[in-house]
Amino acid sequence: MRSFATLELALRLRSNSIGDNRSRSRVDTSRFCRLGKGCVCGFSRDLGVFARNTRSAMGPLPVFAETGEETMLTKRSWAEPYKIKMVEPLRMTTREYRERSIAEAGYNTFLLRSDDVYIDLLTDSGTNAMSDRQWAAMMLGDEAYAGSRSFYHLEAAIQRVYGYKHVIPTHQGRGAEHIISKILIQPGDVIPGNMYFTTTRLHQELAGGRFVDVIIPEAHEPANEHPFKGNVDLQKLEDVLRENPKRVPYVSVAATVNMAGGQPISIQNLRAVRDLTRRYGAPLILDATRVAENAYFNQQRECGWPIARIVREICSLTDGCTMSAKKDPLANIGGFLAVNDEAIAEKARNMVVIYEGLHTYGGMSGRDMEAVAVGIEESVQDDHMRARVGQVQYLGEKLRGWHIPIVLPVGGHGVFLDARAFLPHVPQEQCPAQSLAAAIYTDSGVRTMERGIVSAGRDPETGEEHKPRLELVRLAIPRRVYTQAHMDVTAESILSVHEERERIGGLKIVYEPKYLRFFQARLTPVPVESKHASEAEQLAPVALN
Repeated sequence: MRSFATLELALRLRSNSIGDNRSRSRVDTSRFCRLGKGCVCGFSRDLGVFARNTRSAMGPLPVFAETGEETMLTKRSWAEPYKIKMVEPLRMTTREYRERSIAEAGYNTFLLRSDDVYIDLLTDSGTNAMSDRQWAAMMLGDEAYAGSRSFYHLEAAIQRVYGYKHVIPTHQGRGAEHIISKILIQPGDVIPGNMYFTTTRLHQELAGGRFVDVIIPEAHEPANEHPFKGNVDLQKLEDVLRENPKRVPYVSVAATVNMAGGQPISIQNLRAVRDLTRRYGAPLILDATRVAENAYFNQQRECGWPIARIVREICSLTDGCTMSAKKDPLANIGGFLAVNDEAIAEKARNMVVIYEGLHTYGGMSGRDMEAVAVGIEESVQDDHMRARVGQVQYLGEKLRGWHIPIVLPVGGHGVFLDARAFLPHVPQEQCPAQSLAAAIYTDSGVRTMERGIVSAGRDPETGEEHKPRLELVRLAIPRRVYTQAHMDVTAESILSVHEERERIGGLKIVYEPKYLRFFQARLTPVPVESKHASEAEQLAPVALN
């Protein structure tokens, strides 16, 4: 009986008796099951369901091959390279409670209270679990206002891992974006880049510049499995450089590309971009926020080098970087601007005093700088990055196996649902990604975020809405925080919502702030026209009962 055999294997795995093929013994399932009454531990009366539940809690089963009388283990499961030392209780709420909460939040998941969230996949920014080494380093933080030794520890780590000469600390990544934009951009300038990011583009626009997207066309196609969808379209870039002489203050390159679904740029492509920028005399500035995750994909798909070596190579091809230490470096706050040019560094040191703090702390406490310094070193460890991206891949492949439309290949920091394909009946003007994020929260308490028309905002000159080709819901997974079981709960919630997708309606914006509206906008439901429901039965975006 197949279910019995699967049960036997699951129980054998559970009892850790699979390590040595020569000494492996059969499991006496009579100790666990009572004929006709199911399993005494209460998982299920059905053996197959019990086995599936056991697998779900443990991860994919190992693959075995039959070789004569021996059953050989050909593929082993992997586990996170850390153990849990402290836990934070999570709060479970009822569906009725969540329906009220999301309505009070104006159907914007950013406006939910964290106490009302079960699994928080809103962002991977500042939501990481720090290591024991990071916590220990915080106790050594030097809180001197000027000349803090913690700054010099941070500076040394940045120079050692990334290779840049000059370091200007900031409270987080957007502080660095602000400073480099103020220094380099003049009104009328054009800044080409491999797809926009919300805060980066805003700082460029506030400085008088205009962002131009030069990413490859495949990046705008969710189902396209190009291995490096973060690549720059070299012809587009050269056209911008040639048509705007002396009006390109720098070229902006992200590794990975958040708005494309966490997609990487190849080293080969980055080298070609570097050649073009040198030829036209334009600096190349890297958004290094997730450069270690990008390096993992380079390792797996391109060169096979250690993560640390790839990170150093990527940075060596650029003139400077902005960094949010709340992502790759595994900290809860912090960031920096790093450059090689002394003149730019001197201007930045002066400007950081105005907007952030003295150039030896830049808005961070000494203990924060110590945590970032240690986190930088940990972020480029191969085992860490394999587990970090592996958890994202696990969730993505599970959803893909159920034919849930997601951005492919699965990205580095999260899984991105294709809201256009998920809710084809909801027009973009009715914010389908925002509706889908609200529906997922209502179903399970899992908080995600919209990356579509609401995030894209408006043209600063015309006021017209940007209408991006990608309409996505991002499930950003914090580093070292959640278990595989949390990923299973998330996946099952999305499957449940997908099964009821025709009953989800759109949303319309009733309030939006002037800048970065997705953080604080409020929306209200637009009723859905469903062929399966009468007008009286039509439901709001999150009412799936």
